[in-house]
Amino acid sequence: MTATLADVAARARVSPATVSRVLNGNYPVAAATRERVLRAVDELDYVLNGPASSLAAATSDLVGILVNDIADPFFGIMAGAAQSEIGGGPGAREKLAVVCNTGGSPERELTYLTLLQRQRAAAVILTGGALEDPGHAAAVAAKLGRLAEAGARIVLCGRPPLVLSGAGAGSGVRPAGPVAATLTFDNRGGSRRLTEHLLALGHRRIGYVAGPEERTTTRHRVEGHLAALAAAGVAPGPLVHGSYDRRSGYDATLELLRLDPSLTAVVAANDTVALGACAALRDRGLAIPDDVSVAGFDDLPFSTDAVPALTTVRLPLYEAGARAGRLAMGKEPVPPGGIATVHGELMVRGSTGRTRA
Repeated sequence: MTATLADVAARARVSPATVSRVLNGNYPVAAATRERVLRAVDELDYVLNGPASSLAAATSDLVGILVNDIADPFFGIMAGAAQSEIGGGPGAREKLAVVCNTGGSPERELTYLTLLQRQRAAAVILTGGALEDPGHAAAVAAKLGRLAEAGARIVLCGRPPLVLSGAGAGSGVRPAGPVAATLTFDNRGGSRRLTEHLLALGHRRIGYVAGPEERTTTRHRVEGHLAALAAAGVAPGPLVHGSYDRRSGYDATLELLRLDPSLTAVVAANDTVALGACAALRDRGLAIPDDVSVAGFDDLPFSTDAVPALTTVRLPLYEAGARAGRLAMGKEPVPPGGIATVHGELMVRGSTGRTRA
């Protein structure tokens, strides 16, 4: 039975008027009340009747782009590129792209998906690595399923395919049905090539500044790094987890030096983290790359302007974001099997050099 606004009000223990205020966003409501109402909406799978123009069609003119941090160029580049492709084009209706900044919060991610469902979004693009939590993955898949059932196109950009548990014994996993297309980055392969480059330069004592433990991007890049070491018969050096920001790179690098003062190279989770690593090394009186080589990942715009310029793995972020936008709008055919792997390119610059140890 379809839930009504009165059902939501009863579940949230508020008046129907309060539910309307929360859903319409046109009146201030206490944060605790708002969260209670949204939780009730989610639990009852209540969908607000959209504007009259949306009722005649399966979807509205809204496209949602979910990012972890819009201030991070990694997400900003992809979101901007996707937005450039989201438009009506000749003879088609214009679309409004809305960037939803989750701040890395799984709760906010689910809330935004609920809001986009309620607004009958025409498409949803989810960018960046996913949270490694089966419960959250199942909740995301359920949200995307409801969106897809309502006619929305779902595109994953820069994250691995969403999978659901198989229905029977031995069935393993299967791609999540709601996802129309997935553009996944080859983080393992790029990380492996980066570490192989350092090994070829003679480095054997390599520290690693990793991203948050619970993110798929972190695990895949660490796995590529460890695979390269294992293939060369080199023991892994110290590894420290942190956030994907400069401060984390600075603090984690100091910890790496404490754990192993003889390190000759530091691999960073991304270019922003690598900048922090460089600052920490300089503050310790170490020269880059004469004393310690540093490598990043992503090839963000500032990478070539760093001193010395960063050796990194270039991910085609703009190209991937633009393709995601075209897929979301149906302007480009879905890749075979619904999944396309986007490979990175090793960019060797001045921050890495042959070890003198």
